Amino acid sequence: MAIRIHIFLLFLLLPSTSATAFHFEDFNVEETIAATELKPIKEADTLQQSEEEEAPRLWKLKLHHRDKITALHNTFTLQDHRSRFNSRMRRDAKRVASLVRRTATRSNSYKDDDNNNDAFGFGSNVVSGTEEGSGEYFVRIGLGSPPTYQYVVVDSGSDIVWVQCQPCSQCYNQSDPLFNPATSTSFSGVACTSAVCDRLENAGCNQGRCRYEVSYGDGSYTKGTLALETLTFGKTLVRNTAIGCGHWNQGMFVGAAGLLGLGGGPMSFVGQLGGQTGGAFGYCLVSRGSTGSSGSLEFGREAMPVGAAWVPLIHNPLFPSFYYIGLSGLGVGGSKLNISEEVFQINDLGEGGVVMDTGTAVTRLPSSAYEAFRDAFVAETTNLPRAPAVSIFDTCYDLNGFVMVRVPTVSFYFSGGPFLTLPARNFMIPADDVGTFCFAFAASPSGLSIIGNIQQEGIQISLDGANGFVGFGPNVC
Repeated sequence: MAIRIHIFLLFLLLPSTSATAFHFEDFNVEETIAATELKPIKEADTLQQSEEEEAPRLWKLKLHHRDKITALHNTFTLQDHRSRFNSRMRRDAKRVASLVRRTATRSNSYKDDDNNNDAFGFGSNVVSGTEEGSGEYFVRIGLGSPPTYQYVVVDSGSDIVWVQCQPCSQCYNQSDPLFNPATSTSFSGVACTSAVCDRLENAGCNQGRCRYEVSYGDGSYTKGTLALETLTFGKTLVRNTAIGCGHWNQGMFVGAAGLLGLGGGPMSFVGQLGGQTGGAFGYCLVSRGSTGSSGSLEFGREAMPVGAAWVPLIHNPLFPSFYYIGLSGLGVGGSKLNISEEVFQINDLGEGGVVMDTGTAVTRLPSSAYEAFRDAFVAETTNLPRAPAVSIFDTCYDLNGFVMVRVPTVSFYFSGGPFLTLPARNFMIPADDVGTFCFAFAASPSGLSIIGNIQQEGIQISLDGANGFVGFGPNVC
């Protein structure tokens, strides 16, 4: 599997005609079905040991899929794959609906003005992967001095760092003890008169301390104290990080203590690091259902690989938190489809465009593009038995009893020439454990396109915000 993925990534820097010999690829049905079974992690393999004792690089962390967190804590509330699949699709639909609402409205939180671009700004009303428990990927970081370690959701579409804190008036269950600011020598509350508090949307004041409030699209929220605190990543200390210390929180799941926002805004964790890491970070998302391995999240210019295919980031001043990229087209079976590039562009109102998002699972495409894409794929898979629609997917197959099948290649064509041909497991996903597979794309409810984490899995992705590029490959995970 890894060798096959490497071959596809090599196509990134080649002209589109070079891929004609690879119109189809083998897809291992049996292996993919077997991988849907979650297995509990043995005590000796706990994540705490790997995160707190190992630090191969100063700015590198292990990135865990929610399935691994579930297995670690034996929280098998959804035992069978079909139930987990349906739950994930419900979460995903809510995530997408919230992103669409957010990018369709010029809220006060995202005005293109001086306050929003100030290094001390602090966003609110963010929509994150925590909605209805929709956080898919987690890292383990240390909070305070001395550090106490917590799992937090990683979200490339949010500009906030926050955790639940003692004393807690309303908190959801998390796997680690609540963070207690009283035990940290580096915790410092932000005064109401500070510049940080002045620029905080929906800021309040209580006994001289600045209060924050963040509302999510599904009614979830976090409220508490705005503070400066030291965060620990492996052996690296990041002092005076602005965080929300939540005393009233609702809507989380699977044991995460809070959220690590990696959006493009100035008060995301990446924005706060500034010159320390050159505005750069990279990640590799481990495949869903994998409880025996981890992906990675790394900050700094050292995370920018040689040999990646670099695609320009597109700045949308109305929504600076998101990472927009230029998509020029889609391909099936080695051929680029006749889809207008305008379908994927940001319009004069700042709407539409293509966003890379770690919190969305399934890639969404404008209806006209999706229908052409789907129809081309269906035309090349007439030899495979069809299955009824499942959840958000209208194109599914009954592969029960198959060991291996051949499917047409699927590609993203980026502005400027590079293209990415996906491994089959990134677009043929199991809807159950008995052989129902679906084409893992869906129509967007608006003109916004979203490249989701299923399509990003296993591929090294590098975001160079300072220079305005996103890189794909050359490595896999």
